[in-house]
Amino acid sequence: MATHKGSEGTVKVGANAVAEIRSFTITETADTIEDTSMGDSARTYLPSLTNFTGDLSVLWDETDTDGQAAMTVGSSITFAVYPEGDTSGDTYLSGTAIVTSKSVTGSYDGLVESSISVQGTGALTTTTV
Repeated sequence: MATHKGSEGTVKVGANAVAEIRSFTITETADTIEDTSMGDSARTYLPSLTNFTGDLSVLWDETDTDGQAAMTVGSSITFAVYPEGDTSGDTYLSGTAIVTSKSVTGSYDGLVESSISVQGTGALTTTTV
């Protein structure tokens, strides 16, 4: 069984790594369609459409023009998450996504951070580098 440290991960927009990543989340879901009929004693379902969303937390870096700055709200991007890194043999998740939100926060005793959310459009694929 393989385990990995979170610090091994990276996120890319196209071929460009996003700078200053703090954390990421990819959530994949599937809709279901109820096919229960009269006489059944329990509800039954069939699988339907799949979907994915992603969230990224970074330390804000306005000079990261190919990563953070490339994720403008409303833009369509190629989004890839490499949970174990991006060296040969590593597995990653990727797909086309629309940037749905972006926020920048800061406090007097902390660093300026940004949160970015994406909505997948199409399938999420799992591939090996």
